[in-house]
Amino acid sequence: MADFPIIPSKTAMLFFDCLNIYLHPDDPEKQAAVDASGIIPTLQKINAACREAGISVFYAQADHRPDHKDFAPHIADLGYTGSPGDPPRKTTPPPVVGDSTGSQVIPEIAPQPGDYVIKKHRWSTFFQTHFELSLRTAGIDTILLAGGAIEVGIASTAYAGRDMDFNQIVLRDACSSMRQEVKDIFMTRVFPIYARVMDVDDAIALINA
Repeated sequence: MADFPIIPSKTAMLFFDCLNIYLHPDDPEKQAAVDASGIIPTLQKINAACREAGISVFYAQADHRPDHKDFAPHIADLGYTGSPGDPPRKTTPPPVVGDSTGSQVIPEIAPQPGDYVIKKHRWSTFFQTHFELSLRTAGIDTILLAGGAIEVGIASTAYAGRDMDFNQIVLRDACSSMRQEVKDIFMTRVFPIYARVMDVDDAIALINA
């Protein structure tokens, strides 16, 4: 038996912002990049393995008002649209609008009865949601994390989870970022400080052990 097994009854699978707007974009070039990354089949693989093992499945789903009245801009160097060397700017509203087609979880891993859908209004899945309460009442102490973006919601959720004393496993090949160098830094230098980082196949092997 592994020193630190994945115990299904104490584990949650969190799919973060695995939404149509990001994984089924209207732009053919962006869709080609998603397809080339192979992330959707990887998400399907861990989804199936978790369900077979009886692991609780959670979805973090961005939920923003169409009029952006729930958005507060920040002054930042880049935001979503800036380039290095640009002057500081006010950040722009997120692209996801609640109850739109784009805000729905991709059909390949669609929520099923009994799953948890966490409507969130900020980057962290924990911030002012029922995520922690649902984990505690289910007796969960370990979270598997997948989705994107790594440097935005995955990191924000993982930092919060660490401070709430949850064990965490970041699934390297099931997480995405538009910048490969950012993914490399987080997976090799940041997340290993307070979590485990592994590929989906390795996680499934521990689940099935």
